[in-house]
Amino acid sequence: MYKIAVLGDYASIYGFATLGLDIYPVSSSQEGEKTLRKLAEGEYAVIYITEALAADIEKEIERYKERLLPAIILIPGVYGNTGAGVRGVSKCVEQAVGSDILFGEE
Repeated sequence: MYKIAVLGDYASIYGFATLGLDIYPVSSSQEGEKTLRKLAEGEYAVIYITEALAADIEKEIERYKERLLPAIILIPGVYGNTGAGVRGVSKCVEQAVGSDILFGEE
């Protein structure tokens, strides 16, 4: 059975443990890359990553863009929302349906 993981700074992700998700707090981009590789090769189908960490490990995340699993989803952290998560979801939806359903066609 597949699992769900949350990766990022401890302050941003500790609450997800109460939902039964596996949390992986990291304190550096190198630790984040190493942990992401471990999770992606494991039993995780969905990996939530804080936007701040994702900005630091963008190249590592790119390795998994074309793979079916795991789905990597960006979430805001306690230190603010950069909008990267919403832009990523919007881009995926636009690719799937051929139109930006949130803002209409330009």
